[in-house]
Amino acid sequence: MTWLLWLGLIVCLLAVAAVGLSAFGARRWADATQLLWGSLEAGRIDGQRDTAPPTRYDAREIAGLPAPVQRYFRAVLTDGQPIITVVTIDLAGTFNMSTTGEQWKPFTSRQRVTTSRPGFVWDASISMAPGLKVRVVDSYIAGKGLLHATVQGLFTMAEMRGEGEIARGEFMRWFAEVAWYPTALLPSQGVRWEAVDDHSANATVVDGPLTLTLLFRFNDAGLIGSFRAEARGGMLGKKMVMAPWEGIWSNYRTQGGVQVPFTGEVAWMRPEGRKPYFIGTVTALTYEFAP
Repeated sequence: MTWLLWLGLIVCLLAVAAVGLSAFGARRWADATQLLWGSLEAGRIDGQRDTAPPTRYDAREIAGLPAPVQRYFRAVLTDGQPIITVVTIDLAGTFNMSTTGEQWKPFTSRQRVTTSRPGFVWDASISMAPGLKVRVVDSYIAGKGLLHATVQGLFTMAEMRGEGEIARGEFMRWFAEVAWYPTALLPSQGVRWEAVDDHSANATVVDGPLTLTLLFRFNDAGLIGSFRAEARGGMLGKKMVMAPWEGIWSNYRTQGGVQVPFTGEVAWMRPEGRKPYFIGTVTALTYEFAP
């Protein structure tokens, strides 16, 4: 009986230690994320232009844009509405943790986005097993990118930060998700459009030394149905590999006076075929507007 008591005591001590480590990791992660929120806000203030862009949408500015782009703005915006400056997005869905196979795990996340200067912080929790979570942060702040993945907020699995390809990739994510904050696509906010055909157009945006062009395709309702980049850097094993990257938007709803997608899927285009790795649905979305 004595050994059973000792075994029970050891199990209890291990459980207490695991709970304590989990709580410590959660607190540590929350503190680090809060610092990123602060940096995002500071980057937004530091990025203010000498000549401020318009604070309200004027429908006259879309005259001369490619026909599918004009249809899009008429479908999602209302003349005179304020420009979106900040959006907070809660998501739930599944994420494929394997770069070569299928290892889909449920996730929840909160993301905060600024439109001028472009930036975001994505804070996600991926459930690997009962009581075991992978915490991931993606961010683009003041021209620098960050990808940091940990176990329980304690043990680093992957980390990339700085300028170069990681900054370009995170800036590309900000631009690809612009259907959630569509006033950022207006010419007055710095986007240049070029016609491709009656249902698609290229959009180009600049932030500091970075210039990006994405292809946006529009569905029969005039809404953005998908986006595509011909090359984005992504980790394949321990190497960063350039590959086409695309996403699909659906489930549009009116939120804050604009029509935005509530469901999205993102995929890499690998030599062996299309490989989705993210499927998410918006559970909450709030806007802050220019005064």
